[in-house]
Amino acid sequence: MTDDPLQSTAARHPAHEARFAEHFGTAPSVHADAPGRVNLIGEHTDYNGGFVLPTAIPQRTAIWLAPRTHSSVRAMSLDADEGGAPRGYVLGEEVPGRGWLDYVQGTTRLLQDDGVELTGFDALIASDVPVGSGLSSSAALLVALLRALRAAFELPFDDVALARLAQRVESEFVGAHVGVMDPMAASLADTNAALFLDARSLAFRRVELPRDRMDLAVIDSGVAHRHAGGGYNARRAECEEAAQRLGVTLLRDLRSDDLDRALSLPDPLGRRVRHVVTENDRVREAVAALEARDPARLGALFDASHASMRDDFEVSTPDVDRLVELAQAEADVYGARLTGGGFGGAIVVLCRPATAATVAVRVAAAYTSQTDRTATILVPPRATTES
Repeated sequence: MTDDPLQSTAARHPAHEARFAEHFGTAPSVHADAPGRVNLIGEHTDYNGGFVLPTAIPQRTAIWLAPRTHSSVRAMSLDADEGGAPRGYVLGEEVPGRGWLDYVQGTTRLLQDDGVELTGFDALIASDVPVGSGLSSSAALLVALLRALRAAFELPFDDVALARLAQRVESEFVGAHVGVMDPMAASLADTNAALFLDARSLAFRRVELPRDRMDLAVIDSGVAHRHAGGGYNARRAECEEAAQRLGVTLLRDLRSDDLDRALSLPDPLGRRVRHVVTENDRVREAVAALEARDPARLGALFDASHASMRDDFEVSTPDVDRLVELAQAEADVYGARLTGGGFGGAIVVLCRPATAATVAVRVAAAYTSQTDRTATILVPPRATTES
């Protein structure tokens, strides 16, 4: 199911089936994988019913799975468990609070709640999607798992329904009240196009990335973030309060001429609204820029988006801001911005063609020399990974 010629190590590693047999005593019957994503623009708009523009990255999460004849589940992460014993639970007895296993537990719990009949299963998980970098490692895991379960148990879910279930797992069981963008990107995006998604209607279309006119780099700041933490959920609650005060169901329903009214709300609610409204406009403009093959215009939108996330939505950090500034100062860079939910994570950099790797190395080196953190280059995946 890998869609990229630079397919990830996790998706293609030849030893994983042998590892499965070593730990579970049988061969896997199903293999599935799903990509991480980088959001080009459209941050904190999805749970407000707005527009987003993600694209897939080469790194993926892969799962090997075999059904069992009874109700126990055994799962192992080669990355999190570092070769240790599989973790287990019994279907119907899922209890949150077990780290990465909550994503597996939550999936089986919600499937059962929806009337889906499952037996237990064994699952081996391998991933090279970086955790805590804003590249949607959790959605990649959930979509890969649901793809594997769909194949193993012949479940009647299309790719959109699968993404919506993945969102519910993270919101209802894991406790991170995320929007639908991440699982939709993991389920539907590829690396050759951006996914222009209306998060309210779930209508989407793919917009080709003009690779002959632009290149993308993704650099991790070294500041890890957690969606289940208080900052992300607090921003969502602020948006819900602002919508209620303004008499709309979702902030998506507001337009630029509503901003004067929004800014009369108690601070910071008005600024939260301003970010969402202007970010929705920027997503639509970004689609037009891609279709016009205009990377300079797209880069300017990246820069404006970061300023809005920093000042109005307040989800950036000083180190992330510094990383963005260093990227923006590069001659081969059109624009740069924080990507993902914020409070750390990675930045996405829009570069001139065939310059992303060298730009990323220079930016990462400068950042590491000016801060006490190590920048890691995530995309292009074959670039030098640190200064």
